[in-house]
Amino acid sequence: MSTKSISMCEGKGSLSHNNREFSAKNIDNSRTPNNVVFVHQALSDAYHQLFDEAVERYNANQKRKDRKIGNYFEHLFNRLPSKSVITGTNKQKSFYEHLVYIGTRKDTGVGTPDAEITTECLREYMEGFQARNPNFYVFNAVLHLDESTPHLHINYIPVGHFTRGLEVRNAKNKAMEEMGFGNDAKANDRWRRNEWDILKNICNAHGIEISEPKKSRGYSYKVEEYGEHQDKINALNAEIERLTAERDETVAEFEKLAKKKVNIGEIESIEAKESVFGKRVTLSKEDYDKLSDTAKKYVAMEKNIKKLKKERDTAVQELGAVMQKFEAVSSELSEYKKKEENAHYLSRKKLNAEAQRIKREDQLSRDLQKARAFISACGLAEDFARYKFNKTRNAELE
Repeated sequence: MSTKSISMCEGKGSLSHNNREFSAKNIDNSRTPNNVVFVHQALSDAYHQLFDEAVERYNANQKRKDRKIGNYFEHLFNRLPSKSVITGTNKQKSFYEHLVYIGTRKDTGVGTPDAEITTECLREYMEGFQARNPNFYVFNAVLHLDESTPHLHINYIPVGHFTRGLEVRNAKNKAMEEMGFGNDAKANDRWRRNEWDILKNICNAHGIEISEPKKSRGYSYKVEEYGEHQDKINALNAEIERLTAERDETVAEFEKLAKKKVNIGEIESIEAKESVFGKRVTLSKEDYDKLSDTAKKYVAMEKNIKKLKKERDTAVQELGAVMQKFEAVSSELSEYKKKEENAHYLSRKKLNAEAQRIKREDQLSRDLQKARAFISACGLAEDFARYKFNKTRNAELE
């Protein structure tokens, strides 16, 4: 068995494709019944299962109706669940897809003995995925055997836990942190490398040797600029998520203070001005100071979040410019290589033609020498010389 590669990446996330609700050109419908369905749950049902209790507890602590959350999915994405990934305003996704391949169609095509072994490896990998990743709730997972190569589509919702505000949320950075991979820009890379190692060990146990992951074509041209911008974007997204969580906690703290009941006879009555929360309250001096500090903290965080989002959007634009620059350079390099290959082809063709000409001349020279030797051996040299002379003269007279 040849050495194989493992490919892990974030898929586009099309549940309709994964669950074969439509057929594409690269699908062999006769083999679709062979696909292995591990989990098949509606996205809306998964959200209800994961977040409804936390939303109910959160709403119970809210005095103002506009602070209460109705449907958590709509609260995040302002629309109903879809069969495709939806990205929110803070780059948060409705769900994520982990796409896994072993080998290629050249060395592991469906129907070959190698593909049967890799199918068992993928099955074993999938069966341990949820236990290894408790904060990635898998609601849909399919092993496709009706395309050219066996591969896995694992769709999951990242679940993070918080002490204030909404206790359970769709929060990938928090989920990564809780699973021990950190909450910085490299957390996802560390997680994916860990998953890669696990699948490699499974393959080794089945007698499959796995090659180290290779950098993609053109990687050396873009890794520095692309990596810097992408890391910056990831870091900003993580900071925005963290500040958003703190803001929600601040709102919860404000609500708690705002609805606190006090004994008027025991305190100095102070009426707060209209706050950023639209609330007028009568509180003790101590609680009023806390309330004022909380409101100021909220305003500061709102400004900080707005600033970070602006920086992130700028970084995204810069990344787009870098990618355009890279694509232009790649296109120019491709054209250069094409011209170079054409020039090399023409040069090689010219050299071959010259070599053939020399070869033909050598052959004619050898044939001529043989003819002269034959004429001389037959004693016809004088007659042949006379024949050539007469032929030349006749040609001149004509």
